Amino acid sequence: MRQSLAHKILQRHTDQEITQDGQIVSCRVSMVLANDITAPLAIKSFGEMGATKVFDKDKIALVCDHFTPNKDIASAEQVKVVRDFAHAMGVTHYYEGGDVGVEHALLPELGLVGPGDVVLGADSHTCTYGGLGAFATGVGSTDVAGAMVLGETWFKVPPTIRVVLDGKLPEWVVGKDLILELIGRIGVSGALYKALEFVGPVAEALSIEARLCMANMAIEAGGKAGLFAADAKTLEYTKNAGRTGDAELHPDADAHYESEVVIDCSKLTPRVSCPHSPDNVKPVDDLAGTRIDQAVIGSCTNGRIEDLRQAAAVLKGKKVPKSVRCIVLPATPGIWRQALKEGLIETFMDAGCVVGPATCGPCLGGHMGILAGGERAISTTNRNFRGRMGSLESEVFLASPAVAAASALAGEIKHPGKV
Repeated sequence: MRQSLAHKILQRHTDQEITQDGQIVSCRVSMVLANDITAPLAIKSFGEMGATKVFDKDKIALVCDHFTPNKDIASAEQVKVVRDFAHAMGVTHYYEGGDVGVEHALLPELGLVGPGDVVLGADSHTCTYGGLGAFATGVGSTDVAGAMVLGETWFKVPPTIRVVLDGKLPEWVVGKDLILELIGRIGVSGALYKALEFVGPVAEALSIEARLCMANMAIEAGGKAGLFAADAKTLEYTKNAGRTGDAELHPDADAHYESEVVIDCSKLTPRVSCPHSPDNVKPVDDLAGTRIDQAVIGSCTNGRIEDLRQAAAVLKGKKVPKSVRCIVLPATPGIWRQALKEGLIETFMDAGCVVGPATCGPCLGGHMGILAGGERAISTTNRNFRGRMGSLESEVFLASPAVAAASALAGEIKHPGKV
């Protein structure tokens, strides 16, 4: 059987021969991940199993990024549970305080995930690492506990949808627009328990940051994984992150796919996902005049240095009106430092933005940007379900960093080319 990326990666991690979609296989894992919300549940299950040690202290990552810096007593207690477990187990990759970042930006940056890996995470956006050619997926905390003990888990081999990105990207159209366009076409259940494999000239031309963004939101289409081939660009990225021994990884030329979606990127304009579902996607110009109260630039989707550069290019020399709160959260300390070095932080502050620490914060309605009833936000995050960022009576629109920045300046949803 000629193999898609999903089949090829899983085959490397199992002793069973993969012969068809839907097959149940047991796979060795390369990394197991949990955060300050999901890890305490996994740790509880770990104890209930009677386990006394993790399978490999170097292949566990515990990242306290959701409610940190601790916003209240409950979150402080959550982090304490994770911290105590990490120290007791001798977990190498425990992150809190000054070295913590948004997990799905931090792990690639540190070289902890890469081509051909199988990564299991107690967070739905673990699929981000498919941007580096890893089979990465989110599961429940109990499954993560089992993987922390055994170093393996089971999968139902997913069928793959081949997404062909044709043409050439117009000005202001970026990876976020491409994934929103796809989700708008196939819906939030269009790839349910399937892998999305991105190919074509635009996929090959995309930066690693853009690929990570697109793989991140595969889950918003119901996907089990979002995958890009690991090419020379990928290997340069992982080498700079300190990894050695990675090799290019591509699907077989005549691999089997369940279906195919072709997107002519040349015809696209910036896209915006409207309340209250990621698949409610419209061209940005269709939303002109839609007032906003808050703009958020950051998260595991769009908090990387490329994203901050795009936002800063729009904001430079301009001022956000007093009627809008523009919150910028670089996704890791490394990104924060680079943004500072490049003068981006100064640009944001001069524009009147609030620049905060590397945290998930407002994305999940945790802290540092909660919406009141009747308020409306445009955000570079990945979900806009009712109440996601605060009040059930608030609204969240999803967009690229440039669109979010332009909208902050205009006080309404705006095409970045029109500010």
